[in-house]
Amino acid sequence: MAIVHVTDQNFNEETSKGLVLVDFWAPWCGPCKMIAPVLEEIDGEMSDKVKIAKLDVDENQETAGRFGVMSIPTLLLFKDGNVVDQVIGFQPKEALQDLISKHA
Repeated sequence: MAIVHVTDQNFNEETSKGLVLVDFWAPWCGPCKMIAPVLEEIDGEMSDKVKIAKLDVDENQETAGRFGVMSIPTLLLFKDGNVVDQVIGFQPKEALQDLISKHA
């Protein structure tokens, strides 16, 4: 499954079913650029367990504000539309895999 780019308009629909890891990011954010290839790898290896979505906080401030995102990257893990976990800042691949496995 490819990484999905979500917006204020389709956010609820994209996060309502199953396990979804949402990366709140911005194009100018250094740590966001560092975590992108990690998320690509996880998407390739764990797409049967989790959907990965990216939300540009500059273009979708309503959703970022609704979840109180103050620092980026912030990764929120949703299960059937509800936030079940959160990490802030760059995370190594193993930490993200453990986070996903804990809720899968």
